[in-house]
Amino acid sequence: MSLPPRRAVVTALRAAGCVFAEEEAQLLLAAAGPAAPAHLAALLHRRISGEPLEHVLGWAEFRGVRYAVDRGVFVPRRRTAFLVERAAALAPPAGPAAPVVVDLCCGTGALGAALTAELGGAELHCVDIDPAAVGCARRNVRPVGGTAHEGDLYGPLPARLRGRVQLLLANVPYVPTGEIALLPAEARLHEARIALDGGPDGFDVLRRVAAGAGEWLRPGGSLLFETSERQSAGAVRITERAGLLPGVARSGELHATVVTGTRRV
Repeated sequence: MSLPPRRAVVTALRAAGCVFAEEEAQLLLAAAGPAAPAHLAALLHRRISGEPLEHVLGWAEFRGVRYAVDRGVFVPRRRTAFLVERAAALAPPAGPAAPVVVDLCCGTGALGAALTAELGGAELHCVDIDPAAVGCARRNVRPVGGTAHEGDLYGPLPARLRGRVQLLLANVPYVPTGEIALLPAEARLHEARIALDGGPDGFDVLRRVAAGAGEWLRPGGSLLFETSERQSAGAVRITERAGLLPGVARSGELHATVVTGTRRV
């Protein structure tokens, strides 16, 4: 006698080592629909083969909202919600003009979209060098009136934004090249290398972002980025060398470290 579909899916997920097999089974069953056993089988095969659940489902939940995420695109991490919280805390009081928010290395655009929603509106510009990520970001930021640009860091931003950016989010890759092999297989094998690899010491992209931030930030505006706790001292030094006033915040609950660099007034 065959197992009922839900039990069979849970059993297969557990055998593949999925810790949250019950929850994942429910999501896969919902994604497949009640009358699509072949589709369910295909989704299940992808998951037990090691593909991230978010890529299988086609979406990731971030701060309670579902954002589109395609194969190969960096999946927004739960801990990165702390970066959005810190950015919201630094936002200026509401005024007649919407604040300008830029989300560099945006991936899905979830950070910029979540911050814009938190602020009740902003002029949002997202940038990524990966065409697949930009495709996701365009779909995700459209509901909040944002724009996604394809290109390298500040390169594709409209020139009119120079000196006007209030909040500059940069979820830069910060894993040292030599440690990529230590990442979980879901990230190492299924997310774009360019979204993970921060160069020999993990700071290659951050140095470039920090060096250009002063040109784009308004006086009192802030750059915010995530890093590991052990890398935070080095990240602060980079921020200082770029002429920005540094700060560090940590969340024990989310195991997150966020460094800020504020343009002096």
